[in-house]
Amino acid sequence: MTQPPSPSFTGVLRKLALPVYAPTLLQASALTAIAPVLPLIALDLGFSVAAAAALGLITGVLGVLGPVPAGRLITGLGERSAMIITGVVLVAVFAGGWWTVHDAATHGAGGAHRVGLVATLLGAGVGQQVWNLGRQSYVGSAVDPRLRARAMSTFGGMMRIGQVIGPVLGAGATAWFGDASVFALAGMLMAAATMTVTVFLVPVPRGGLPGGGRAPGAASAADKPARPSSRALLRDPRVRAMAKVALGAAPLQMARVSRPMVLPLVGAGLGVPAEVISLIFAAAALVEIALFIPAGTFMDRYGRAAVLVPCLLMLGFGYVGLAVLATGVGTRSPATGAVVLAVTAAWLALGNGLGAGIVMTLGLDLTPEQDRARHLAVWMTMTGVGPLAGPALVSGISLVAPVAVAGAAIGVLCLGGGLWMLRVLPALTPNPPRGPFHRAAPMQPAPGTTTD
Repeated sequence: MTQPPSPSFTGVLRKLALPVYAPTLLQASALTAIAPVLPLIALDLGFSVAAAAALGLITGVLGVLGPVPAGRLITGLGERSAMIITGVVLVAVFAGGWWTVHDAATHGAGGAHRVGLVATLLGAGVGQQVWNLGRQSYVGSAVDPRLRARAMSTFGGMMRIGQVIGPVLGAGATAWFGDASVFALAGMLMAAATMTVTVFLVPVPRGGLPGGGRAPGAASAADKPARPSSRALLRDPRVRAMAKVALGAAPLQMARVSRPMVLPLVGAGLGVPAEVISLIFAAAALVEIALFIPAGTFMDRYGRAAVLVPCLLMLGFGYVGLAVLATGVGTRSPATGAVVLAVTAAWLALGNGLGAGIVMTLGLDLTPEQDRARHLAVWMTMTGVGPLAGPALVSGISLVAPVAVAGAAIGVLCLGGGLWMLRVLPALTPNPPRGPFHRAAPMQPAPGTTTD
């Protein structure tokens, strides 16, 4: 039987640009506009330095605890309705954050303002889980599996672009209107994202997808299978496959979330000026943004392992190389230290950019079409452990050794994760059309022959 012609990715871009990619860009810009000034706001409200740093754990904890409730909400309401309702709530949450910081600046900070900031971060974190899960579930149903990696890497690329735009907009708002204005900015961006979803994310009529797939967010109660219990879900072979892959993906997540901690601290230890470190990070971000489309194309053509294994190995060698160079040639002068930091940051950006969208793509590969949101929630819970464990590992090792050693430990985990993925991933993900991980179809016996 001949394969149907491969669909055009240009068509996918047109299909998802307004309902998925534009809201993703706006939401990422909203969240990252707050991030750079959040520790300063916390200090102004009376948090200690340690407590201000601990606020960053809220996102990590919600990344583990939040997906399952978010999955239940999306299963009950559908992707579109859940995202619209949550978007409205997020606008209100950011308005509350603006009032909290503005009132503290006007009348003096107190305990109620500190509670208000924590509540704002909790609300933003929960809303982020619903939006991330809803968009992934929608893309999984709306996009041909042969273009899935390109669709998800573009999704990740929009998030990366938003992570560049957000801090720039936030810096301008802070300079002109004060710290509280970043929450007002985030609220306006989130309102625009919610309006875009409301207008353009229209559920596909049932049966309107190629191959009879479920219409995103439009399944009726009659279409939905009986929902398995949590115990049955954990015994599902697909969930066990998720656990195997999540074990190898955890070092990738740890490496990603720890990079903004390790590189600046190593650079400061080498005497690199703060403005040079910022420029290095900006250049590295541009490298990653440039790679998200090629990464998805390569993933669709040659398989997930062809991307994830090199990604993990590059990150592993990059972190280990940083530790070796930082304790050797990097100590000769600040200029040498800057070169070491720039080369390492570029190498890590290449590795990380190569894996753009890979974790989200794997989530769609490993989850069934029916009840996808609930299975995706389990996947996101598993992969949420890495972002929570990474900073804890760096902090723990840094108490007894230089931070470069903590980076080396993450590098070793990445190398181990790369070898693990090389072993388990090809058999658990779609068969690529070509390349070293392509699995040839078994030979069929000729008509009229028998086998002993």
